[in-house]
Amino acid sequence: MNWKVVLAVLTGNVIFMASSYTMLIPFLPMYLTHELGVSTEHVNLWSGAVFSASFIVSAIMAPIWGRLADTRGKRLMAIRASLLLSVSYFLGGVVSSPMELVGMRVFQGFAAGLWPMDLAIMTMYAPPDKLGICLGVMQSAMTAGGVIGPLLGGMLAEAFGMRASFFVASAALMLNCIVFIFVIKEPPVPLKKPNDGESQSALGSFSLLKVPVLRTLLAASATMQMVILILQPIMTTYISSLAGDLPNIIFVSGLIFSLGGFAGVIAAPAWGWFGQHKGYLRAALTAIPLAGAGLCIQGSVSNLHIYAAMQFICGLFFCGVHPSINALLAKNTDPSVKGSIFGLMFAAQQIGSILGPILGGAVATFLGMRYVFYVAAAVLLSLTFFLRSRKRLIEGRS
Repeated sequence: MNWKVVLAVLTGNVIFMASSYTMLIPFLPMYLTHELGVSTEHVNLWSGAVFSASFIVSAIMAPIWGRLADTRGKRLMAIRASLLLSVSYFLGGVVSSPMELVGMRVFQGFAAGLWPMDLAIMTMYAPPDKLGICLGVMQSAMTAGGVIGPLLGGMLAEAFGMRASFFVASAALMLNCIVFIFVIKEPPVPLKKPNDGESQSALGSFSLLKVPVLRTLLAASATMQMVILILQPIMTTYISSLAGDLPNIIFVSGLIFSLGGFAGVIAAPAWGWFGQHKGYLRAALTAIPLAGAGLCIQGSVSNLHIYAAMQFICGLFFCGVHPSINALLAKNTDPSVKGSIFGLMFAAQQIGSILGPILGGAVATFLGMRYVFYVAAAVLLSLTFFLRSRKRLIEGRS
């Protein structure tokens, strides 16, 4: 298949996948109270269980699915993930109790793995001189879906009820499944050169963690995901504290929250181009400290408009990190283990997704909400120094 066709199809696939997820996740607390009868005093407990159930299971299963992708086929694993995720969303629309919703999220964690398969397939088809641009476009699609989802979910819930969003998400993932069955072909695996050896292809998923450069990049990916989610527990509350008595605070909070996503849609392809021409590590080492500086300013301001502007500016920088790390992972792995390494990447990000809200909530409780921004910035600064200290290791292989 032509790589441009694959990029176009997978871009649409990623938008459907991301928007289906984000049109439901922000509204799960409301779903618990309005549809499943959970009282307001218990909704936070149930929300935590519902959110974390999927992350924990998917972190365990992602390396397993990745290894199967390398042995059974990446396209087959993409079909599996699309089909099972479609079933999970359908089940979410028919559950009648909070415990059933937790069970659905556990099954969803088991089903997850579509995003790493999209990345693995794209890296197999993309020409080496177009890899950064392709991953930048896919990251932009992921971010676009994250912006479209909440808006679509809100409109569907208002017009047809919250259960309708689950059924629409199920249909979108089933469409993805059909596209993988009839359009996308299994990417070809390049023949090994005589001197390539078996150093990576003979390794299992977890054995890849013994490779220092891969271990470094996976740690960086988990850390970035942790920082991205560290602000979620306090975001709407912090915006409310800046807004005061502003009317339509829920709409305003959602709009400000989405500004980072809009910025990511704009900037992600540019970061891909930058990494392609200037080096992926250089792109990451540029984006990470700039994002940290933006977070410091966000935590310091007391004006809502300046805060909103910084949310947009931070989005310009955050979107440059994951595509750069993913490109470095792709360049440092044999084609025979692409599924395994992106499975490990997804598992690392799921671990970061678990740790981020926990750390953010703890810092906000004991130090105050502003300090969450400062802690996040400090983590990014530490990550910058960490990657700089491993520069020779990373660049020596990429």
